[in-house]
Parts: sequence; structure tokens; C-alpha cells
Amino acid sequence: MNKLLKVMKPYPMDELIKAKENLKKQGKKIYDFGTGDPKEPTATFIREAVKNAIPEVSQYPTVKGRKDLREAISNWFVKRFGVKLDPETEIIPSAGSKEAIFHFPLVFIEEESDKKRVIYGTPAYPVYERGTLFAGGAPNPVTLKFEDNFLLRLDKIPSSILEETKIVWINYPHNPTGAVAPKSYFEDIYEICKEYDIILCSDECYTEIYFEDKPPSALQIGRKNVVVFHSLSKRSGMTGYRSGFVAGDEKIIKEYLRFRSSFGVGSPEFVQIGAREAWKDENHVCERRKIFKKKKEIFEEFFKNEGLKFLDVKATFYFWVKVPEGISSKNYALHLLKYGIVVSPGEFFGKGGEGFFRIALAPSVKECKEAVKVWKEAHKTLKRS
Repeated sequence: MNKLLKVMKPYPMDELIKAKENLKKQGKKIYDFGTGDPKEPTATFIREAVKNAIPEVSQYPTVKGRKDLREAISNWFVKRFGVKLDPETEIIPSAGSKEAIFHFPLVFIEEESDKKRVIYGTPAYPVYERGTLFAGGAPNPVTLKFEDNFLLRLDKIPSSILEETKIVWINYPHNPTGAVAPKSYFEDIYEICKEYDIILCSDECYTEIYFEDKPPSALQIGRKNVVVFHSLSKRSGMTGYRSGFVAGDEKIIKEYLRFRSSFGVGSPEFVQIGAREAWKDENHVCERRKIFKKKKEIFEEFFKNEGLKFLDVKATFYFWVKVPEGISSKNYALHLLKYGIVVSPGEFFGKGGEGFFRIALAPSVKECKEAVKVWKEAHKTLKRS
């Protein structure tokens, strides 16, 4: 067994899966706010496109992906962000964003080099750290602070650290806090990365779930040493289809493509055809945002009435909430589990997550309303205890 696996904690969502299995055995109604996997149906036209594209003979997909999918992504990107990407040299379709994020350091980290640090904010998506470790890199988590609006501040990191840094991961809109970053932030971080010859990796899979201003892309600021990661999981409700893309600096994309065949990744052709149609359409995305907004409003009212403090949700479908006084986030999550309510303790996402919990607005609007009533009962017993 790889020695890293022996010392690594279980993947956080694995713990939630086990907890849900136990609740099912008890026959309890489960309100799952733990995993970011919304229940809204995938749009009919996407499902039809996939169904109609299933071939009689199944063959390997190419690593580079279908040309018409890359062209659809390029067209979407220029409409959404005003940046024209070359579908031949600056875009690679991926099997969702998770595998691409994990594999990226395997290509660009040299274990024997002095420049092998990977900086990312914490609390964070766990894959930034795990991909770094498997690549032989040096994880450099930076605790994100409320007073900095949960922005990763490279300007506060010593130059000696930046000189040893190969990759910086940013993720805005942010998982797990839901924090957003203004365009000026991307400009500042881009200049620092350029100065220290750092690859800026921007995980942008939540840019299409917003309720106020449209979140920007790092590629609107510059391309040199910039790579962005996008996904249809959140935008189009295609978590199970595994479809996304990596785009950016032509030289980096070329190197990344050269090694991707070793990883054996690539969505099936029929999924790529469904993805092509999804990138062409915005109406279904607008409808999804309306549904998430309804759920958001339900929980804003509930948390305010219960006196729970939370970060204002301007994007993503997450709430980052302070636990009630006198209880840890893990114990609070365990208390809610007794009532069938599943949330993610903040420490699941690393340092800086203590004292918080995250909810993902995954259940339906109807289930959200039901869950609030159950949650109120859970709070009553918590106060009595």
C-alpha cells in the first residue's frame, strides 16, 4: 500500500456515506445536506442527447475529447467571460473537475526540485492537498480568515515561501464557505504569481451558481501560467455524468495533454455529446439558480430565527454556519444525525473549519421546508441538554 494512504485520514465524504447508511438501516427519513449533490433532475434535453448518442459498439474516447465539445466550451467561455479560447490548443475536456484537479500536480510537480510547494486556502476542497501529496509536492495550507472575506492572501506570505512555490490553488466562489472574490482580487494574485513564476490554478466549478454579480474567471486577467477548471456537475446537475474541462495557458495545456493518456481518463463519447448540448444552453442553468435561491431563502430565515451566524450567500449552494455556543461542530453534526439531518462538520475541510458546519442545498425545496421543522425540534432538545 502507498505509505501516504496509511497516514491519510479517510476522505471526509466517506464518513458521511457511512453515517447515512446507518440512518437508512434505522429506517429514518434522511435530509442530506452533507454532500454537494443536488437532487434537481438533469434537464430533459441533456438526458435525451446522451440516450440518443449511446452507440451499438462502444469504443475508447480520445484523451483530447471530441472537437465539437471543445468548440462548444470555447463558444460558451467567450459568451460568459469574454475570453476566446482556442479549442485545439487551450481546452481539454475532463471527467469532471475532481480527477483533473487531482492529476494536475502529478504532471507539474518535480519531487526533487526546491520549487515544489503547493499553496491553497483552508478550509478547502480536500483534493488540492491529496493531489499534492501523491505528486510528491509540499502542501502549504493557508488558513482563510473571516476578516479577509475568506480570500487567500498571497501578499501576506513571505517571499521565501513564494520562491519555493510551484502551484497556487484558488477557488472562488468558494467551497466550503461560499465566499466570492472581486475581479481586483484576481488581478492582485495574478501579478504575484507572475512575479514568482507560479502556476495559478483556479477551480471555477461554482461560477454559474450565483445570486448577485456574475463571478469572474482568472482567465479574464491573463493566460500566462493560468489554468482554470470547470465542471457541469453544479452548473447543469450532471454530477453523475462526470464532465468538465481544463483550459488556459497553451504551453501548460500541451504538457498536461501529453501525460493525461497515462491516467486513462476521459468521459464516454455519449457523455461528451450530452455535455456539448449542456454548454450550448443557458435556460436550464437559470432555472437551477431560481431553485437554489428558493432554498437559500428558506435557510436564511431559519438560521436568523435560530440565532445562528452565517456567511452571506452570494454564490454556490453552500451555507457556512457557526455552531451554537458550547458544542463542537462534530458533536453538533452528530446531534443532528439523530434526527436524520446530515451536515458536514467544518473540520472535514481542514484547519480553519473548526467551529463551523457546512450545509449543501442538495435536497428539494419541499424537503428543505420539512428539514427546517425537524431541525427546530433538534435545537429544542439541544437547549434542554
